Amino acid sequence: MKIVTSLSFKGECREAFDFYARVLGGKVTAAYPFGDGPPDMPIGPEYKDWLMHCWLDVGDQSIMGADIPPEFGTNIDKPKNGFDVTLHTEDMAEAKRWFDALSEGGTVHMAFGETFWSPGYGNLTDRFGIPWMVNVIPSGDWQPPQG
Repeated sequence: MKIVTSLSFKGECREAFDFYARVLGGKVTAAYPFGDGPPDMPIGPEYKDWLMHCWLDVGDQSIMGADIPPEFGTNIDKPKNGFDVTLHTEDMAEAKRWFDALSEGGTVHMAFGETFWSPGYGNLTDRFGIPWMVNVIPSGDWQPPQG
């Protein structure tokens, strides 16, 4: 089994997934615009370049995405909540690089730094409105900060 998170956008799915592929070192393996769908799809012509399906592979993990026209996603303009895309790594430099890149133009909610559970953790909402957590998996000899 593979559980894959699907992200919703308002016309920026292609831009977001190209960005995520660069930041995470992945590859977009599918990107199907509404304009390539059947001619009787109930989608306005203004959405022909929006993506109805996008797939990003990063190692053995994947993220799916789509652009959601407002008439099909009544809450698409509201902030995303109830989930985060979470990245875990043992490499502190990699985690910091991901965090810094993803936070460009977005909002940092917790700056990347040491916590009582991890030598490096931070959370943010990227410039596309997607919430992320970046976490460093502690090594066996790591000790949380004292005090």
